[in-house]
Amino acid sequence: MSRLAARFDALKARNESALICFVTAGDPPGDRTVEVVNEIARAGADAVEIGLPFSDPLADGPSIQASSQRALESGMTTVKALALVKRIREANPDLPLVLMTYYNPIRHYGLARYAGDAKAAGADAHIVTDLTPEEAGEWKQHSVANGMDTVFLLAPTSTLERIKVVATLSTGFLYCVSRTGVTGARQDVPTEVIDVVGRIRAQTTVPICVGFGVSTPQHVRNLCAFADGAVVGSALVDLIHNNRDHPDLLPRVHDYVAALKTGTIPASQG
Repeated sequence: MSRLAARFDALKARNESALICFVTAGDPPGDRTVEVVNEIARAGADAVEIGLPFSDPLADGPSIQASSQRALESGMTTVKALALVKRIREANPDLPLVLMTYYNPIRHYGLARYAGDAKAAGADAHIVTDLTPEEAGEWKQHSVANGMDTVFLLAPTSTLERIKVVATLSTGFLYCVSRTGVTGARQDVPTEVIDVVGRIRAQTTVPICVGFGVSTPQHVRNLCAFADGAVVGSALVDLIHNNRDHPDLLPRVHDYVAALKTGTIPASQG
């Protein structure tokens, strides 16, 4: 059983949902990325998405674009990012690690070589943001051959036909985008996401997690009332960046993630 499947099964047994946190490899630089992810794990995150910096991250909002640019400017590469993943895996043997990237860096690296190296580093799954189901066949072959999941995205505007296709292809979990547009923290979570999660759930037994715009424990709690998990990215990236030089960076990350995690536990159990 994959780490993702094992984690979702354990959460279901406890009547909890998943908290998935996003960080960019190399922002903050090097050792600090490893320390931040280790702290996120200690604070109770159920899985971590690690973004591989890319020079043209069109699906990402200002916070993650800026984070990716900072990482690139500090010298981060795909090879170095996978080395960080390996160190994170060594410190967290049971933590599901999902790499989030674009298709261009994978193709440039070489699909077979990349899939093997990502698996060797400890990756459990990938979200390839701009990889459409129609173009996913070759990557899926390499991913499956290396025992990794590929997580696809759906949006409120997805048609039933697209939902059926993605529900068939997505493994590990299915990423439901809470709104159209790019990533970024918002002040609210749109109510129409309830409807789209319901339409997706009718087509799959794979866990459904919701992201884009999630930034507070209440957002997480609202989403986890009907979804299997919530993904927090931009708000955490901003917190890390804004406290990058503060001696209490790690405690502040810990407190924020721990607070978010409370939203995945039903109030009757909290």
